Amino acid sequence: MRPFEYASAQSVPQALAGGGTGTAYLAGGTTLVDLMKLEVMTPQRVVDINRLPLRGVSADRDGLHIGALERMTDVAGHPLVGTGYPVIAQALLRSASPQLRNMASIGGNLLQRVRCGYFRDTSTPCNKRQPGSGCPAVDGENRGHAILGTSDSCVATHPSDLAVALVALDARVRLTGRTGTRDVRLADFYLLPGDTPEREHDLRPGELVTRITVPALPWATRSAYLKIRDRQSYEFALASAAVALDLRGGVIRDVRVAVGGVGTRPWRLPTVEDALRGKAARPEVYEAAAALAVEAARPLAHNGFKTTLVRRTIVRALTNLGGSR
Repeated sequence: MRPFEYASAQSVPQALAGGGTGTAYLAGGTTLVDLMKLEVMTPQRVVDINRLPLRGVSADRDGLHIGALERMTDVAGHPLVGTGYPVIAQALLRSASPQLRNMASIGGNLLQRVRCGYFRDTSTPCNKRQPGSGCPAVDGENRGHAILGTSDSCVATHPSDLAVALVALDARVRLTGRTGTRDVRLADFYLLPGDTPEREHDLRPGELVTRITVPALPWATRSAYLKIRDRQSYEFALASAAVALDLRGGVIRDVRVAVGGVGTRPWRLPTVEDALRGKAARPEVYEAAAALAVEAARPLAHNGFKTTLVRRTIVRALTNLGGSR
């Protein structure tokens, strides 16, 4: 780890005043500290924001509000989340390990960096670390990499389970900077790699993630997160699905579907949703809709199995929620 300057902010304005290029904000530290040890991230200044008043879980007519410094464990166990938005609680509980969930913040989870081995190995090229150096994963070991949203510059999957659930529910993230605040749809916050994979999200230098809002959605009480991975303990998704279902009289009135483990960002599936709305909750309907999820897939040498796996994950999630007739 390289030397750095440390500061502890006592207020949001103080944290923002100390931010900018070369500065990293420290909350739980479960990603930042690891990457600093590997010298993948080498900030000149680290600002500890744990004393900021960015906590709390509440609900009103606008929806569910979660402070960015809330810990993952606390949000997963909150009654407003578990009762009203079980897909969020399940995504959190299937993330990381209990020890990490006790430390990691909600804002930090949404900003965690990719788990690509080439990104974390500073002896190899990586366009995210050093733009223009290349992407060894394209022709290298890519079993766990993305099949949706990839480019010749990057094929790394987005790592957050929580983000998949929040994107499915049309959540918005509040970003606070020196010139004010702005609310951005989480689905738009994450950027496709294109030719600039080093830009992972629409967070400007010096800005902080301060709050997440999930719109009021009464039928989100019927929602779930299904994660398929190599082992049930601490492991990242090979494929996952976040589904919320409005089911009345055996007919799908409305639905939200997003998938993870297969995209370079959390992947909302509006074509799948459109294919489900107004249809009977039957296996053949689920399967036909799920097939649309991979129309734009670009599998690599070692991850072609994900095209089948993600379809089956969506069908299983829908079956678990809606049953079959």
